Amino acid sequence: MRVLLASTSPARLMLLRQAGIEPETASPDVDEEAVVAAVEAAEGRTLAPDEHVLLLARRKAADVAARVTAEDPGFDGIVIGGDSMFELDGEILGKPHTPEAATARWVAMRGRTGVLHSGHAVYRLRPGAPAEEAEAVAAASVSFSADVTDDEIAAYVASGEPLHVAGAFTIDSLGGAFIERIEGDPSTVVGMSLPTLRGLVRELGVAWPDLWSRS
Repeated sequence: MRVLLASTSPARLMLLRQAGIEPETASPDVDEEAVVAAVEAAEGRTLAPDEHVLLLARRKAADVAARVTAEDPGFDGIVIGGDSMFELDGEILGKPHTPEAATARWVAMRGRTGVLHSGHAVYRLRPGAPAEEAEAVAAASVSFSADVTDDEIAAYVASGEPLHVAGAFTIDSLGGAFIERIEGDPSTVVGMSLPTLRGLVRELGVAWPDLWSRS
């Protein structure tokens, strides 16, 4: 069965590959800030973190699903969309983008615990049949070591790794040594919860092993 990942995230791609799935990939055409701003303006409130990531995961999956349906009517498989953000003391921390922001983020996070929220949306596409969707949010708490030094933060930021990931950290690369504890599914923190994804796939009538492209 074909699997199309509606993301260009190297972490999500790696995660699926490690789980035995070799997906096709497509970049969703979604203006994330505009989508969130429009929904918040319409509802007159600020979206909670779980609502935020689920909204964007669904929009990304929907965009790619609509595109592949139009361009490849014979597509038989699933489309996976995801979005993640880190919450610390009620504040949403996305990608820092600049070394200055990443440094300030790490100074604030060391010795503390936050929550990584990950939204998931899956579309089941079949020729001649209406699309079916399933979605869910997973969360995991992340505790950072209190003894991370300023020099270690500077070196980590200089590596470039934390600049373009939610929360300014990874657990599966250089940042993993600075994380003391994770409560919840670790793959959630990488970028996509595999148990959650398996549950959504099963909800849509697809057996998880059918997605494996290798044993």
